[in-house]
Amino acid sequence: MAATMKGPGIFLAQFAGDAAPFNSLPAITKWAAGLGYRGVQIPTWDGRLFDLEKAATSKTYCDEVKGICADAGVEITELSTHLQGQLVAVNPAYDAQFDGFAPASVHGNPKARQEWAVQQMLWGAKASQNLGMKASVTFSGSLAFPYLYPWPQRPAGLIETAFEELGRRWTPILDAYEDAGVDLGYEIHPGEDVFDGATFEMFLDAVGGHKRCTINYDPSHFLLQQLDYLAFIDIYHERISAFHVKDAEFNPTGKQGVYSGYQSWANRAGRFRSLGDGQVDFTGIFSKLAHHGYDRWAVLEWECCLKHPEDGAAEGAPFIDAHIIRVTEKAFDDFASGGADPALLKRLMGL
Repeated sequence: MAATMKGPGIFLAQFAGDAAPFNSLPAITKWAAGLGYRGVQIPTWDGRLFDLEKAATSKTYCDEVKGICADAGVEITELSTHLQGQLVAVNPAYDAQFDGFAPASVHGNPKARQEWAVQQMLWGAKASQNLGMKASVTFSGSLAFPYLYPWPQRPAGLIETAFEELGRRWTPILDAYEDAGVDLGYEIHPGEDVFDGATFEMFLDAVGGHKRCTINYDPSHFLLQQLDYLAFIDIYHERISAFHVKDAEFNPTGKQGVYSGYQSWANRAGRFRSLGDGQVDFTGIFSKLAHHGYDRWAVLEWECCLKHPEDGAAEGAPFIDAHIIRVTEKAFDDFASGGADPALLKRLMGL
């Protein structure tokens, strides 16, 4: 049956801060609703907005959170565990950089940090269940990404070993999401071992084709890789459980291309932009998703190297609203239909 996508929603991670209205859930949800958003995606690591452990253990707290959102005029779209998911699998090359995603008590201790991350993910499953969510969004983490470019030549079995380990770590977590009745949408993203369709298939194989292993679709990362993000929807639409509406542009020069020469974000050939300022074909994307029956949320993720975030947020809600296709329940030529007539059908074919 035809269904229309929900939206617009907004991912709160890039807007949360220490100053009002961005420092509490009641205030930031009212701000979002005032801009025209109907849903909010909540970053579960930000204690100013949400207490993940409490949400996993207290249905009463979850009812309070839902009530805060309802009072503001928005719904919760999904819980985000991006930072915690990243820490489920960390190559030692990134230890120092990713310690900042975890509490100080586990800094310098990769084993303890990984155990903390797994517990966070398990709480994410239970909290999503307590909130009545259908999906959650996260990162896969990475063990092999430092070896992305095949020089020096990778030792035989390196990538296979990395994905086997990812499968070992993530399968019990996915089982917890299955028990909770919640899809876990991995944002396919450079820096993760799951960064394109081929690596998603490798990961899906590693977790035994797990039904809760799904995709948080974000075309910005695909444009920067020069991947066909419209064909991606045709291939993987059955696994898409969430949608980050995020723009980007890729302007190669005689000096830099996809890798962008170690330049700052503003000086890169590939860079993130506010909605409508980049090159992503959102008309095509919304059409593809509507065609394939995607009926969950369209959520703004704002990251722009130029524009102020509050301006990006203000422009994002009407942009998404204008692109959501109200799916028809009728064929355009129904008015001309003569109905089914078996005798006519045979005459038309000379039978």
